Amino acid sequence: MNAGDAARTWYATTAKLPAGTPAAFAGAVRGDTEADVCVIGGGIAGCSAALHLAEKGYRVRLLEAHEIGFGASGRSGAQTIFGVACGQEKLTKLIGASDARCVWDVSVEALALQRALIARHGIDCDYVAGQMHVAIKPRQENELRAEVAMLQDQYGYRSVRYVERNELRTLIDSDRYTGAMLDSNSGHLHPLNYTLGLATAAARAGATIHTQSAAVSIAAGDAAGLVQVRTAQGSVRCRQAVLCCNAYVGNLAPQLSSRIMAVGTYIVASEVLGAQRAASLIANNAAVTDINWVLDYFRRSSDHRLLFGGRVSYSGLDPLGTGAATRARMIKVFPQLRDIKIDFAWGGYVDITLNRAPDFGRLSPNVYYLQGFSGHGMALTGIAGKLVAEAMAGTAERFDVFARIPHHGFPGGRALRRPALVLAMLWYRLRDLL
Repeated sequence: MNAGDAARTWYATTAKLPAGTPAAFAGAVRGDTEADVCVIGGGIAGCSAALHLAEKGYRVRLLEAHEIGFGASGRSGAQTIFGVACGQEKLTKLIGASDARCVWDVSVEALALQRALIARHGIDCDYVAGQMHVAIKPRQENELRAEVAMLQDQYGYRSVRYVERNELRTLIDSDRYTGAMLDSNSGHLHPLNYTLGLATAAARAGATIHTQSAAVSIAAGDAAGLVQVRTAQGSVRCRQAVLCCNAYVGNLAPQLSSRIMAVGTYIVASEVLGAQRAASLIANNAAVTDINWVLDYFRRSSDHRLLFGGRVSYSGLDPLGTGAATRARMIKVFPQLRDIKIDFAWGGYVDITLNRAPDFGRLSPNVYYLQGFSGHGMALTGIAGKLVAEAMAGTAERFDVFARIPHHGFPGGRALRRPALVLAMLWYRLRDLL
């Protein structure tokens, strides 16, 4: 997606720059500069890392290729939920029960951290508590019931409960869904305003925020053991660096880009429906997502629109008529909205790993990276920034649990790995229909 796509989002149109934001950001890097830490990427993970490092007294420079929140952090469905995308059962198989429990605890702490950051820094981002995973068929009902039981019994997570069809019908005005897992500890927010708020908080804490400053190369281990990050206009020489580029890492670190796949997802925002009509669609104002592989997700906005997304594109192509196709999916869920217009339609990329688990680690002893949130990053990215700040300060135990998750590159190399993924996803799409 290009910079023009970001400008067409409902989020960009309703962005609220915190007081002092323009003065807090330094603009593009000019000439050769120095820092203790260089953070590459101005999404939630990068802004959180910059904030937590600056609060620890580090001299921080953050480099963002476009504007703060340009990527998924500023244009996503913005459902802030527990856990990781691969699920706890798979995670336990990958790293064992003890480490999987640590990851779980971090993911729950991420939700509390997000609320704390919003409160502490006065971030105006329309946070609303409540999120529902919804079932469309009996098999999915059984899956959600089993997950509720597992979360309550094995993890002591009491904020989730199963919602039967009759009650669900009073919460979502649609005949499509047959049951739900409701979590009062998860929620949704305005992702761009949240990201801008974190960046502004980082700048106020002493970090220097550079926009329009794409990193073009990174070299670790000069004669003094320092890292050199170069941009088109200058460079940053630093003791430590962290890559928070996710789907946009590209050629900056090929060894990382081979382990993630950028997939497209698309969102529409309806015209303003009015408070009463919007509330009639989702009575509890929760964020909603179904549990198909090719999923739909939706929620109400603060100005009484319906934001509706889905239709993941594993081919990497942006299909023609995306807005119309997403609207058609919305009408399938809410046929009573046949008369409404779409005011905004946009897309963006999320990065997925082969096993759908997050991928944190080190490229060298003083170059860290955070990626692979696999569509589960709205809360996890924030605490990932905190974890990498802890690791750089010498307390790496929690970061290293994530670093122990095994990852492999997508098969097929650059030429064939995306077609192979498309074929695999066709199987899962067929499974959705069974």
